[in-house]
Amino acid sequence: MLDAHEGISDLVFSVGQPMQVETFGVLKPVHVFPSVKKLTRFQTEQIALAIIGPARHLLRDLLIHGACDCSYALREEARFRVNIFRQRGSLAIVMRKAQTAMPTLASLGLSPIFRDMAKAKNGLIVVTGATGSGKTTTLSAILNEINETQAVHAVTLEDPIEFIHQHKKATFNQRELGADFDSFPNGLRSALRQAPKVILVGEMRDRATVEIALTAAETGHLVLSTIHTINAGQSINRILGMFDLAEETQLRLRLSETLRYIVSQRLAPKTGGGRLLINEIMGTNLRVREAIALGEAEGRSFYDIIEANATFGWTTFDQSLSRAYQSGVVSADTADLYATNKARMTRFIDGVKKERGLVNETPSGLKLDLEALAPTAGAIR
Repeated sequence: MLDAHEGISDLVFSVGQPMQVETFGVLKPVHVFPSVKKLTRFQTEQIALAIIGPARHLLRDLLIHGACDCSYALREEARFRVNIFRQRGSLAIVMRKAQTAMPTLASLGLSPIFRDMAKAKNGLIVVTGATGSGKTTTLSAILNEINETQAVHAVTLEDPIEFIHQHKKATFNQRELGADFDSFPNGLRSALRQAPKVILVGEMRDRATVEIALTAAETGHLVLSTIHTINAGQSINRILGMFDLAEETQLRLRLSETLRYIVSQRLAPKTGGGRLLINEIMGTNLRVREAIALGEAEGRSFYDIIEANATFGWTTFDQSLSRAYQSGVVSADTADLYATNKARMTRFIDGVKKERGLVNETPSGLKLDLEALAPTAGAIR
């Protein structure tokens, strides 16, 4: 299955479909021998049990909650993040392929501001985006930068472990949900007693996890985590939404003091095939802390603040897309589709086309009646 196509990110097993792989965002069937035209319930169940193996806690999660997460290694060739779930009385499996090589800031083409993130001594760094947008990969690249440059103790709480960090300058202890700890809040409480300088929380899923993560960030730890939102403003609102309304004012003040960076990610199709990582990056300054503490308002939106601080390495999605379009990496349609402010992006695209002489004037349908103007023209002469 891994050799069937280029750019494979997922393997999908679902009853009634052949074995499938997702390549550059598109599902494609895989032809194997002997032929499997449609997977049966028995086949998907056997694949699921082979992946789960002797891990009883995964079977318990599958039976009680209807789904379980785990990792799976195919010798030295590949590692996968696996989700097994029930649907219409049968089992389905999605296996997300992890990169075999440790991602670095250079290999991902990330901007220099990510090195500043790795140098942070405390606070909270959040990477946001939809499922499959590369959040874990980006965080692993930041952790790798820490590993290569700082002699610190780092503890990771992951579900499951995707990238194995070898001990370099830093000492890494990686713990997997289910196998090494039972929940993110409990794992995070234990991490505070393990003398780390850096803590990775795979995902801030609930109020308890956010509460302990904020406490850790306030007490001198650098906490890195992810959340499923699409931009900085939505990330703040998602965190606030996990708490009671009466706690909002205090929580806003705590966030304004502890938050260091919010990185939002999207994957956009490139013109020559493949996908391009598009970032929105927001750091912290007096205006950001004010917007977090008091909320967004006229002239105090996160979009405007990020746009005004581009010289510091901050960027909006629209600025990232504009650079990608101007360099020919993405098409005009892609830039317009993924833009936040579509009207502004359309004007920018039109401006670039005019500079390149690519604008074709569209006929208006109006014609000049030369015969009617002939007597007038004669009179003027």
